[in-house]
Amino acid sequence: MGLLKLLTQDPLAFVLLVIPLLFSVIIHEVAHGWVAYRMGDPTAKEMGRLTLNPLKHLDPLGTLMLFLVGFGWAKPVPVNFYNLRDRRKGLILVSSAGIVANIILAFLFEMLLKVIPLRYAGTWMIAIYFMVQINITLAALNLIPLPPLDGSKILLGLFPAQMQEVYGRLGSNGLIIILLLLFTGILNPVIGFIRHLIELLIGIR
Repeated sequence: MGLLKLLTQDPLAFVLLVIPLLFSVIIHEVAHGWVAYRMGDPTAKEMGRLTLNPLKHLDPLGTLMLFLVGFGWAKPVPVNFYNLRDRRKGLILVSSAGIVANIILAFLFEMLLKVIPLRYAGTWMIAIYFMVQINITLAALNLIPLPPLDGSKILLGLFPAQMQEVYGRLGSNGLIIILLLLFTGILNPVIGFIRHLIELLIGIR
């Protein structure tokens, strides 16, 4: 369901979903830029992308797709991998950063759900639940090794130079391929399996 349809049908659910979603996507992107900065590339910092301001991260087309069909994206944080002190290691660590950030967020908010007494449960607890689920899904989706998802860049960092060039060419049509796979449901079992592994990792049974 697109967020636009959700807004018209259930405005409260819209708010409870959108706030965790925006926060999670922004943290994902900032994590990429922060790790790149720590490894020698100041590009994201110089372009003002190491911020939690959503206006710096929203992609017009990605936002429109999110509202219309329920799947969207933010502007990727710019990274110049040639600036990194260790390009191969940097490619893996920078690409992993957003995924790790989402898993950490899912773990922290899952722990929060477990320690808060039920008598204090309220509407805002739904937002915390959404926070956990959104971050698990973002991490699972980005672990898929298809360009331009982070999993493809992690895999790229493990390949020898010759294979990197060949695999990197897939990126030009990668987004279209991913959208088709998502809309047809082909990726659902893959995402579900990775989600299950992440849930086991952070202690969700």
